[in-house]
Formats: sequence, C-alpha cells, structure tokens
Amino acid sequence: MRENFRRAFEAVLKHEGGYSAHPLDPGGITNLGVTKTVWQHWVGFRVSDDQMRALTKEDVEPLYRAHFWDRIRGDELPSGIDYVIFDAAVNSGPTRAIRWAQQVVGVEQDAKLGPKTMAAIQKADRHKFIDEYCLRRLGFMQKLPIWTTFGRGWRRRVDEVEVAARALVAT
Repeated sequence: MRENFRRAFEAVLKHEGGYSAHPLDPGGITNLGVTKTVWQHWVGFRVSDDQMRALTKEDVEPLYRAHFWDRIRGDELPSGIDYVIFDAAVNSGPTRAIRWAQQVVGVEQDAKLGPKTMAAIQKADRHKFIDEYCLRRLGFMQKLPIWTTFGRGWRRRVDEVEVAARALVAT
C-alpha cells in the first residue's frame, strides 16, 4: 500500500545496516543495502569506497522506491504482502521476489506483476501468503553456498519480516 513505503523502507534499512565489505558477500561493497555496482548504475558514474561510506538514507531512498518498491508495485499490494515482497526484492532482487509471489499464488512465473498475478495476490489470504512466501524465501537461502556464513542473520531477518508483515495485515 502507498502509505507503507516509508515504514517498509525504514524496516529494510534496519536489516541492511551500514557499510560492509565482507569478502564472502557476493554483493561486494555495500552501504545501506545498496551495492557499489547498483549505486554506480543508479548515479551513472564510478564511485569510490569513501563515497559509498558517505551514503545517507536520503541518498538511497529514491533508488529503493524506483528500483524495488515500484518494480514490485508496492503501492498496489495488500498491506503486509507489500513488505514481504519488498524486503525480498531488496535482498534477492525484484525478479526472484516476484517469482516467489507467483509460486505462492499459483500463477505463471514470468516475473511480471501483470493483471493475473495481481488479482491472485489480492484474493490470497494474507497470513497464508506471508507464511508460504517466507518459507520459500528461507528455503532458497538455505541452499546458497554462503548459508553457513550468513544464514543465522538471514533466518533472523526473514523471521522478523514475517512478524512485521503479519502486524501490518492487522492495520
């Protein structure tokens, strides 16, 4: 829902944290959940590590809205479902996040939020959708070779997203 973007954005940033350059993170240098590669593409030029360290919430918010929230049509999704898909889009990419949603509602997995997918999501029981979505997401993560390094944090994140999404359903 349109009014949920700001809340979802703030919640995602809590999970994403600040500057990171973990050698096993395939995203490489990251700040506020934005990889250096994605940021360079967004701004249209190469940036230094210091410029990455200096990113602020205000800097990255337009990118989050355009690259993640708008791509998953967050303003049009039911409350709670919008947040689980948004968080997954940030963490695993919009294409994968949309495909998981399509798996949950049993429509063609074309990674597009067209009329059939949106109608199926609108009709879905929100609590069941959230539960199934989070299970699929966690199942995917557990198969990644870097699960042993990042798995504990990922599990906590998915658990917290599920609880917060269920709370949004009630509002």
